[in-house]
Amino acid sequence: MNTPQNNINKHRNSVGVRIGQVNVGGGAPVVVQSMTNTDTEDESATVLQVAQLARAGSELVRITVNTAAAAKVVSAIRARLDDMDCHVPLVGDFHFNGHKLLTEYPDCAQALAKYRINPGNVGHGKKRDEQFAIMIETACKYDKPVRIGVNWGSLDPELLARIMDKNAASSEPKDAGYVMREALITSALESAAKAEEIGLSRDRIILSCKVSGVQDLIAVYRDLAACCNYALHLGLTEAGMGSKGIVASTAALSVLLQEGIGDTIRISLTPEPGGDRTREVLVAQEILQTMGLRAFAPLVAACPGCGRTTSTTFQELAESIQSYVRNQMIVWREQYDGVENMTLAVMGCVVNGPGESKHANIGISLPGSGERSVAPVYVDGQKSVTLKGDNIAGEFREIVDKYVQTKYPKKVANG
Repeated sequence: MNTPQNNINKHRNSVGVRIGQVNVGGGAPVVVQSMTNTDTEDESATVLQVAQLARAGSELVRITVNTAAAAKVVSAIRARLDDMDCHVPLVGDFHFNGHKLLTEYPDCAQALAKYRINPGNVGHGKKRDEQFAIMIETACKYDKPVRIGVNWGSLDPELLARIMDKNAASSEPKDAGYVMREALITSALESAAKAEEIGLSRDRIILSCKVSGVQDLIAVYRDLAACCNYALHLGLTEAGMGSKGIVASTAALSVLLQEGIGDTIRISLTPEPGGDRTREVLVAQEILQTMGLRAFAPLVAACPGCGRTTSTTFQELAESIQSYVRNQMIVWREQYDGVENMTLAVMGCVVNGPGESKHANIGISLPGSGERSVAPVYVDGQKSVTLKGDNIAGEFREIVDKYVQTKYPKKVANG
């Protein structure tokens, strides 16, 4: 059977990288990561947001380290998170002055679980090589993995000029898109080769080549995956806001993941003013779960509604149940094995309601327009009870709770 997971194992065998307690590549499940948008100098705000992202399910969290003041508080941020029993690995995002910050603030270098280096922002000419070497030597000293993250908005101008000149001299010059992709890949691979020459082993290197166009991202990662076995981080950079960012990221990453390309992902959504940063974590999880690659929380199937479903009851119940199981997963994850695989259905009329409900572990078919005011509930394909009255939502949640308690084995406490 040609399942997505089989595609991953068959299509590409990447070198495994250990980041704190998290395995990336080497056959490990695709890892979800995110990034704070707080000013890292604001220690309390950064601790709070990292904890929120980790609570939502981010398995790696990247923080900006751009100033001396930010570098000074990284070890304190790490300590406060550990005191909160939040042990998510922290990744330091460095641009322009990373070589200085990692050298001058060894506590920062030690506290971070991984460094992210952008070859286009390390320096130019001789300085570029020297400053890149300092960062890699620091990673070797503290045994830290490095993501060499190339971005089309900050390509090394000297490298880009070299690729463009080579293309212009060719008897059959390629288009600008091809040149850009070749420059991205060349930058990533040449930087990785230099890192290995300096002493960083291949199992401490992750590569990324980020662009903001869906087709460009698919093309560049297909080419990159074909010519190396480094672990790869996927993400559509500057994806955008709201549905545009979600749709574009899903379209690009789903194609690559289906082909077995990608070991860790981030959904780079622009949050609405005052919006919840954890949304990008949920989107990443839902991409992986709907593709059948991982399971994070019970999925709720719900019909879109039509003229038969004039009542908003089923919409409100679907939203209520989806929120409820996500919140409960924080508790269930610690207590029971396998709850994330549970499926639920909230349907709005008799057309597909009973059938869809029978396919789920637990399903409810609410009355549509002109139907009897009763809501049959199905458990593992069998009708269990019929709910009526004003407390259908509460009674349905009780059924879900009881199902979890009786169907999923309790975890054995360590020690």
